[in-house]
Amino acid sequence: MDEARARDVLAATGVLPGPAADARLLALGENAVFAAGDLVVKVGRAPELLDRARRELDIAAWLADAGVPAVRAAAPRPLLTEGHPVTVWHRLPDPVRPAGPRDLAELLRLLHSLPVPSFGLPPRDLLSGVERWLRLAGDAVDAADAAYLRERRDGFATAAAALTPHLPPGPVHGDALPRNVHIGPDGPVLVDLETVSADLREHDLVVMALSRDRYGLPAADYDAFTEAYGWDVREWTGCAVLRGARETASCAWVAQHAPTNPRALAEFRRRVASLRDGDAGVRWYPF
Repeated sequence: MDEARARDVLAATGVLPGPAADARLLALGENAVFAAGDLVVKVGRAPELLDRARRELDIAAWLADAGVPAVRAAAPRPLLTEGHPVTVWHRLPDPVRPAGPRDLAELLRLLHSLPVPSFGLPPRDLLSGVERWLRLAGDAVDAADAAYLRERRDGFATAAAALTPHLPPGPVHGDALPRNVHIGPDGPVLVDLETVSADLREHDLVVMALSRDRYGLPAADYDAFTEAYGWDVREWTGCAVLRGARETASCAWVAQHAPTNPRALAEFRRRVASLRDGDAGVRWYPF
């Protein structure tokens, strides 16, 4: 789904106060995210994301009831427009500053203190999207690289299932990065709720450890995160397994963009090569 297709779907929903052509594109990934007026609209890439869209809206309502600062839905149920799930959200005020690792840690402590909601949450299956992303990549990526990632996926799925956690399992965000925190006038707010799950809470902490090791997060920022949260996941023997699973998923996620974006293809090749070489120090770049 490219931007033009997403705008066509957006126009067909009729939920915006003005023309879809005037909406501002905020992000284009699993969802195309548009802002217009006091609304934000997320257009899902494929119909199989409809159940996830429903769950994200349920999660938003649950967090509101629990008093966790998080993005709030403007419509309680998703739409399915021309095969694309669409959700509508209240637009947040302009940020007063960038979010930092400490802001994220404080919100994770709140989220991790909650019991699983009555409607239940799925496990955090990091690797569930690998096959779909590689299918979307098609012939744009080397078949041997795709086979290698599938093999890694299977191996890490088995290893992750056998882990013994250090923390009590429960709700996790699933994509715990500062980019998913918005700092408004009233403080930090958690956004992008579609990967909220019930699983090992270490999943949320490994994300920042990987940011330090692969994406150039300064060590001082990582230390601020662990200090605010109260524990460093790198002390846990299972850290390497969850890190490996996330690296595998991150490679496959980039692959889906390779058919239309040369930068994505180059980044995909960089990541896969570093995994094949066993070089944990190769810098990866956000995409």
